[in-house]
Amino acid sequence: MSTEVPFKISIPDTQLELLRKKLDLVTFPDELEDAGSRYGVPLADIKRLVARWKDGFDWRVEEAKLNDEMPQFTRDIEVSDGHGTLNVHYVHKRSEVDGAVPLLFVHGCDFIESRKILPLLTEASRDGDFPSFHVVALSLPGFGFSEAPKKSGFTPDYHAEVAHKLMLSLGYNEYVTQGGDWGYVITRKIAMKYGGTHSKAWHTNMSMGFPPLNPISHPILFLQWMLTPYSEPEKAGFARWKQFQKEENGYYILQCNKPQTVGYGYALADSPVGLLGWIYEGLVNWTDEYPWTDDEVLTWISIYLFSRAGPTASFRIYYEAQHSKDSGFISLTGGNPKIPMGVSRFPKDMVVAPMSWIKTTGNVVFAGDHTSVGTNKGGGHFAAYERPEALVEDLRNMFGRGGPAFGVTSKKGGYFEK
Repeated sequence: MSTEVPFKISIPDTQLELLRKKLDLVTFPDELEDAGSRYGVPLADIKRLVARWKDGFDWRVEEAKLNDEMPQFTRDIEVSDGHGTLNVHYVHKRSEVDGAVPLLFVHGCDFIESRKILPLLTEASRDGDFPSFHVVALSLPGFGFSEAPKKSGFTPDYHAEVAHKLMLSLGYNEYVTQGGDWGYVITRKIAMKYGGTHSKAWHTNMSMGFPPLNPISHPILFLQWMLTPYSEPEKAGFARWKQFQKEENGYYILQCNKPQTVGYGYALADSPVGLLGWIYEGLVNWTDEYPWTDDEVLTWISIYLFSRAGPTASFRIYYEAQHSKDSGFISLTGGNPKIPMGVSRFPKDMVVAPMSWIKTTGNVVFAGDHTSVGTNKGGGHFAAYERPEALVEDLRNMFGRGGPAFGVTSKKGGYFEK
């Protein structure tokens, strides 16, 4: 079995100096007087962020905070089908409760998404009010400080394999998962491949699904779908998804087809300002009026920029998923996982599917609905970062005493023994 190696983020001074030089040489595009954000990220936003990046933002301060808050490690994981050994980076924070629930968190963009839920999930309740978790949050291969795949064909199935083998290597023979975005895809794969024996339950904040059109396979859901009107939040979710497909889906199409060319591989690897504009737009548009500070944004961007393999490596998962047998983001090839599934819906995610749709994707035993909060800071695509308390409360309710997945990994269920 491979050895765990403690890890601290420590970006070489030469990379920081190169960043400063490139920021000094930036060429900004022009902008229409009345453009607003319709044509993309406003020029004023990028100029402000670049100025801060050059003369105010201190990466060493943020680096120290991440190292202090998030216990990090690396470990070699052997991958099947000739993909060799990958050295993966991960956060591992244990609860003081011996019987805490082992939880694998799988990000959609990077490990920093787990930053705010980490202390909440590992918190222990002496009076038994809520369960506690041992939390593992890996950097997917090609993201953050994990080594990137060396060969083509590294589909989400292999990401699932790496994540599962990491949990086993840490001694977690039974565990639960949580994820959104790519985390949804990969935790679903884990539930399919290792569900029952190792993966005992999964939870997602990506409320995706298909309408239950088949009255034979889904008779009850079919009737509910036919007879129950969509709620106002669900109608708003449909409208948001339609707008997203029309106005914001270009990045997905490009990354699915040509991740190595101008839009991503070369332009963004070479230009920190290009990378900033590309990712900043998603951070702002896919959250629910989350009050991003400039230093928060620049920390996220810097992790991409300073990542072990460079930003291009993290984009290739789109291509591999699109060109795999599943051919897409939400393919249901191979049926549904049988283990307990939980879902949390937030009003400003890319899509807010009706529960009758979501239940076609798995054995849904828990639903946390935050869509009634409204459109003002109710939460969006990055729920673990935007609404950490709400997401953690849902996990506690799902896995705590009286919850539908209590005790799936231990009879103690994350509580101190009385």
